[in-house]
Amino acid sequence: MAITKRQFVMMLGAFALTGCVNATSSNTARGTGKSGLPDDLRPVANSGYATWVTNFRARARAQGISDATLSAAFRGTGYLPGVIKRDRNQTEFKRSLEDYLAIAVSDERVTQGRAAFATHNRTLRALENTYGVEAEIITAIWGLESFYGARRGDVPVISATSTLAYDGRRGAFFEKQLLAALAILQSGDISADRLVGSWAGAMGHTQFIPTSYQAFAVDFTGDGRRDIWSEDPSDALASTAAYLARNGWVAGLKWGGEVGNNAPAGKTIQPQAEGPRFSVTRNFNAIKRYNNSDSYAIGVGHLADRIGGAGPLISSFPPDENGMTKADRTALQKALSARGFDTQGSDGVIGPNTRKAISAYQASRGLNVTGEPSLALLAGLR
Repeated sequence: MAITKRQFVMMLGAFALTGCVNATSSNTARGTGKSGLPDDLRPVANSGYATWVTNFRARARAQGISDATLSAAFRGTGYLPGVIKRDRNQTEFKRSLEDYLAIAVSDERVTQGRAAFATHNRTLRALENTYGVEAEIITAIWGLESFYGARRGDVPVISATSTLAYDGRRGAFFEKQLLAALAILQSGDISADRLVGSWAGAMGHTQFIPTSYQAFAVDFTGDGRRDIWSEDPSDALASTAAYLARNGWVAGLKWGGEVGNNAPAGKTIQPQAEGPRFSVTRNFNAIKRYNNSDSYAIGVGHLADRIGGAGPLISSFPPDENGMTKADRTALQKALSARGFDTQGSDGVIGPNTRKAISAYQASRGLNVTGEPSLALLAGLR
């Protein structure tokens, strides 16, 4: 059975290449036309990896992968130390729903989503008619997975999946992804230099892993290739619609909505002890097949509603553990940035950049350096 994106996300944790396997770290990223990747995401010499690839080739041939495909796939690729670092350092931190929605349904993402929806309206409506999945839902998934195509990833998929397969922590899973990626190359859907994605091998506008691509990808444009990497997002958006349609999406049924804000009848959930409650339908579960997270599914649904013209949530979230509301946290970020301690944005989410700015401000004033936000800190900045 094909491993779905849902299973992939669960495995990666909670919230989308004659082999030169000893390539040096000075090599530039394939498929980007520029050296845009961090140094640790460029191939480096690794004798153990090189031996593993030699042995893997025999297994791949036994699975029907040709020598020509293997040679093209591994040319210029190699071991990527940054992939292992990212795999080991995945955060265990679970964001509150308020913080998650502040990022997933930011004003910028809503504005860009409405623009993308308008630009691709004809395609999106055709997909809605073909698969029964709301055009706004397809757009919202596109927005969360790659910011409407702006962040598709440019790491060579063969290098990424082979590095993770060699590493062995989830070796069997990533060897299956590597074999699927090679089969994609062999089918002619994409050339080796364009087979790029995230550090973990998720690809294209809506971040399909290779086995999900094999199971669900669609050639909507009719050009003979299922090209989810193209600047034209049609095949990727169609593939997402097909994925949802084959995973329980019910045409004409809303995903759900905030209780008290014209939500359809359904199961009521409240992700936080206090704050908005949501009534959700079977289509909420279909979205979770894409990513098994309540926050993700609410984010997709609410972003879809906002793209369609709806307003923000009507209910407020309670103050956080520091007694600060989102408005307080936003004001703190703005005040710090105004004093020259840049928080890299003012979304009300206290992340690493804000904590770094707080620490720098505290140090500059001779205060105890904690990096923690507080109402007292905000008062001192006003």
